[in-house]
Amino acid sequence: MTFGKLGKEIYKNKYLYVLLLPTVLYFAIFQYLPMYGIVLAFKEFHIREGILGSPWVGWRNFEDLVAQSDFWRAVRNTLIISVGRIALEFPAAIVLALLINEVARQKLKRLYQTVYTFPHFISWVIVSGIMFNFLGSDGVFNQILSFIGYEKQAFLTNPDLFRPIVFLSNIWKEVGWSAIIYLAAIAGINPELYEAAHVDGANRFQQLRAITWPSIRGTAAILLILAVGNTMNGGFDQIFNLYNAGVYSTGDIIDTYVYRSAFADGTSFGVTTAVGLFKAVLNFALLYFANFIVRRLGGEGLV
Repeated sequence: MTFGKLGKEIYKNKYLYVLLLPTVLYFAIFQYLPMYGIVLAFKEFHIREGILGSPWVGWRNFEDLVAQSDFWRAVRNTLIISVGRIALEFPAAIVLALLINEVARQKLKRLYQTVYTFPHFISWVIVSGIMFNFLGSDGVFNQILSFIGYEKQAFLTNPDLFRPIVFLSNIWKEVGWSAIIYLAAIAGINPELYEAAHVDGANRFQQLRAITWPSIRGTAAILLILAVGNTMNGGFDQIFNLYNAGVYSTGDIIDTYVYRSAFADGTSFGVTTAVGLFKAVLNFALLYFANFIVRRLGGEGLV
């Protein structure tokens, strides 16, 4: 396409480009321009000299990073928690969407959607406060245990219980919101397919297996790819508001490690930037790998 034809096309659809402009500016200003800060991973940052004026140190920040046992603990915890999210939380949204779709009465279906979606709009600060009131040393659950003659349990400071609490609380908060995408895909299925299957004698489960699931499988594949590409992001908001020093062994992820290193322990900004670069590169590799595997299996990938 020549520049003249391109200019005519842009002018023809100028209002669409105007609508797109805020999104383009957002990504340009807040996503792409700050990327020059990546050079900090190869520098020793001096605040007076700034990012560009600070001296180069090559791979030293990465060498210091890999020598820290806390970093590898955070990597291990991030992988375990992220894989657990994919294994437990990802299917939960699909199951919920399929169950809600089976509700015959529209008013009841909308009620279920509202009830399950509402927790998404509650911040993790509030959710963590609710959980502390229920699971804390003097929380509701421990008061019940004490009342019936059992010893109180340290739910929130027990490393073995921290990950299950993370998984369950995130399912409660986000499963309804995640199910919306699948419900939208299900809503686009031609109703005549279900009518034809019903005429052929298919029951609800057979219709789900032969019509509903194949229709949303592509959507599920794309969301799974994105979930795998987000593996190294263990969920900072949730973990930061729930964890404590007692559960670092199982709950400290890369993002909380970076936060604590940069603002609490005073670790070099170059080292923490190296952590961020390491995480971004690994996420990209996992995204590409997941997309490759899905396409090889005959599914619909991102590209």
